[in-house]
Amino acid sequence: MNRFLASLGISILCAASAGAECASDAAIAAFVADFEAKVPTQALVPDGTMEDARCTQAKLSEAMQSKLGPIVGYKAGLTSAPVQARFGATEPVGGVLYEKMLLEDGAEVPMAFGARPLFEADLLLVINDSQVNEAQTPEEVMAHVSAVRPFIELPDLTVAEDQPINGVTLTAMGVAPRLGVMGAEIPVEDPAAMLDALAGMQVTVRDAKGAVMAEASGASVLGNPVNSVLWLMSKGYVLKAGDLISVGSIGPLLPPAKAQGGASVTYVGLPGDPTVSVVFTP
Repeated sequence: MNRFLASLGISILCAASAGAECASDAAIAAFVADFEAKVPTQALVPDGTMEDARCTQAKLSEAMQSKLGPIVGYKAGLTSAPVQARFGATEPVGGVLYEKMLLEDGAEVPMAFGARPLFEADLLLVINDSQVNEAQTPEEVMAHVSAVRPFIELPDLTVAEDQPINGVTLTAMGVAPRLGVMGAEIPVEDPAAMLDALAGMQVTVRDAKGAVMAEASGASVLGNPVNSVLWLMSKGYVLKAGDLISVGSIGPLLPPAKAQGGASVTYVGLPGDPTVSVVFTP
């Protein structure tokens, strides 16, 4: 069993016992081919259950790793009320991060980097050890986080506009992974202080000319971004040392075409008030 299937042990076992119906091999192959070609595709298990979606996500990840590299972490999506409302969801969704999708601060990315490209302010938590899986509170999670990293996620909704995008179809596709730009690591030297900083930080997205595109607080993510880790673990994701956790949208999803050629995200309240940026090329 590969690492992803193992990490989804609870969910996969539940799905199997409930008779979950994964997407077919043909549907997976077509999705991957369209993903590579950056053309809108068909939604996976659009009429399925969440168990079907989790089973499909595990199956899809097998194929995607040959294109995007090994899984290096997990992502929570739909972690704020406005984003949940946009997609008709009542709770977050869980997905994956692949090695080759992660870029360094200041990376240049084509504006049309996907079939339906978007970008958003996000944040990465770096897991220090597997004992985090025993955590029951945000304070206990922070004891096992070695660093935080500013992060601009560049998701790709992937499916055609006439296809449903909701909790099930987003989960099935792994929550729209495509690219992401990482800022420098900020070590967690005082877990309690960092926990407070994550909730209280003010996150601002600016376009290439400095105009503000969006603002939100860390508390907009489930009350504190660390709660995304607790949510993922509650759904059966098993974490290990070195895993990266994308906490989810801190503010709205935004179109690259409106960013005037690039975007930056500043995190006022984190140590050093860090900024991460991306350049969008024609």
